[in-house]
Amino acid sequence: LDDKDDEINQQSQLAEKLKEQMMDQEELLASTRRDFEKIQEELCRLQMENDLAKEEVKEVLQALEELAVNYDQKSQEVEVCEQTNQQLGEELQHKTALLSVVQRELSQLQELNGLQRKRAAEVLNLLLRDLNDIGAIIGAGDIKTGSTSETKRNGSAVEEEFTVARLYISKMKSEVKSLVNRSKQLESTQADAHRKIQANERELASCQLLVSQHQAKIKSLTDYMQNMEQKKRQLEESQDALSEELTRLQAQEKRHEVSEEEDTNRLDRDEKLQKTLEEQLESHREAHQKQLGRLRDDIEDKQRMLDELTDLNQGLLLEQERLVSDYEKLKSEEREKDAKLQNLILLNEHGDQAREDLKGLEETVAKELQTLHNLRRLFVQDLTARVKKSAELDCEEGLGNAAQKQKISFLENNLEQLTKVHKQLVRDNADLRCELPKLEKRLRATAERVKALENALKEAKENAMRDRKRYQQEVDRIKEAVRAKNMARRGFSAQIAKPIRPGHHPLSSPILSSVRPAGIYAHNN
Repeated sequence: LDDKDDEINQQSQLAEKLKEQMMDQEELLASTRRDFEKIQEELCRLQMENDLAKEEVKEVLQALEELAVNYDQKSQEVEVCEQTNQQLGEELQHKTALLSVVQRELSQLQELNGLQRKRAAEVLNLLLRDLNDIGAIIGAGDIKTGSTSETKRNGSAVEEEFTVARLYISKMKSEVKSLVNRSKQLESTQADAHRKIQANERELASCQLLVSQHQAKIKSLTDYMQNMEQKKRQLEESQDALSEELTRLQAQEKRHEVSEEEDTNRLDRDEKLQKTLEEQLESHREAHQKQLGRLRDDIEDKQRMLDELTDLNQGLLLEQERLVSDYEKLKSEEREKDAKLQNLILLNEHGDQAREDLKGLEETVAKELQTLHNLRRLFVQDLTARVKKSAELDCEEGLGNAAQKQKISFLENNLEQLTKVHKQLVRDNADLRCELPKLEKRLRATAERVKALENALKEAKENAMRDRKRYQQEVDRIKEAVRAKNMARRGFSAQIAKPIRPGHHPLSSPILSSVRPAGIYAHNN
C-alpha cells in the first residue's frame, strides 16, 4: 500500500506537473494566438494598403496613358499647323515671285509707254512748229504767175502729210488706250495679289497663335508628367519596402512557429511548409519584379518618346523662328513693293494726264489743220486772181517793171522756202514711217508678253490648286496613319497595365491560404 501510495503520489505529482506544463502550454498557445491575430490584423492592414497603393498606381498609369494620348494628339495638331504654315509660306513666296515678275513687266510696259509718249510729244512739237512756220510763210507776200501748178502740187503734198500725221496720232491714241487698259488690268491683278497676301498674313498670325498655345500646353503636360513620374517612383519604393517588410514578418512568424514546436515530424512538416512558403514568396517576388521591370520599361519608352517629342518641338520652334524671319523679310519686301506700286500709280496718273493733254493737242492740231486748209484755199484763189491780173497787165504794159520784178523775186524766195519746208516734212514723214513698224512690233511684243503673263498666272493658279489638293490628300493619309498608330499604342498600353489591376491577387492568396492552415494546425496541437 505504501508503494502504491508513493506511486499514486508520484503520479499525482506528475499529473500536477503535466497540468502545470499544460497550463504553461495553453498560456503560451494563447499568447501565440494573440500574436498571430495581431500579425494577421497587421497583414490585413498591409494588404489593404497594398491594394490601395495598387489602385493609386493604376490611376497614375491611366492618367499617364491619357496624358500620352493627349500629347500625341497635340503633337499631331502642331505638325498639321506647321505643315499648313509651311504651305502658306510657300504660296506666299510663289505669289511674291509672280508679283515681282508682273511688276517688272509693268515697269517695262511703262518705260515703253513713256518712250512712245516722249516720241509722240517730240513729233507733235515738230509738227506744230513746222505748221506755224508754214502759216507764217504762206501769209507773207505775193505769188508769182508761173508757179501755179507747182504750188498746187505742194499744197496737195502738205495736205497728204497732215493726213498721215493725223492717222498716226489716232493710231498712237489707240495704242495709248490699249496700254492704259493693260496697266489697269495689271493694277487689278496687283490689288488681288495684295489682298491674298494680307489673307495669308492673317492666316500666318493665327497659326503662330495656335503654335504658341500648343507650346504652352506641351510645357504644362511635360511638367505634369514629371510630377506623376516622381509620385510613381515614390509609390514603387514604398511598395517595395512594404513587400520586404511583409516577407520579413512572414519569415519571422514561421521561424517562431518552428522554434516552438518540439516534435520532429512537426519540424519536418514545418520545414516543408517553410520551403513552400519561401518558394511562393520567391515566385511572388519574381512576378512582382517582372511587373516592375515591365512598368519601368514602359516608363523608359514613354520618357524616350517624350524626349523625341521635345526634340521635335525644339525643331519646330527653330522652324517657326525661321518662318518668322522670312515673314519679316517678306513684309519688308511687300512694303517696298507697295511703295513701287504707289510710284507706278502716280506714273499712271501722269500718263492719264498726258493722254488728256494729247487729246487737247489733237484737237488743237485738227483746228490748225482746218485753218491751214482754209488758208491754202484762200491762197489758191488769191494766186489764181493774181495770175489772171498779172497776165492782163503783161499783155497791156509788156515786160519789164521794177516793182513787178521785186514781187517776182519775193515770190521766188517764198517758193524756195516752201520747197524747203516741204522737203523737211517729207523727211519727217519718212522717219515716222520708219519708226512706225518698230513701234508696232514693240506693241505686239508687249501684248504677247502680257498674254504670256496671263497664261503663266493661270497655270500658276491651277498648279496651286493641284498642290493644295495633293497636300490635303497627304494630310488625310498622315491622319489615318497616326490614328491607326494611336489605336495600336492604346491596345499595347492596355496589355501592359493589365497585370496590376486592383482586386486580383494571384500570388498573395496562396500565402494567406498556407498561413491559415498552419495556424489551425498549431491551435489543434
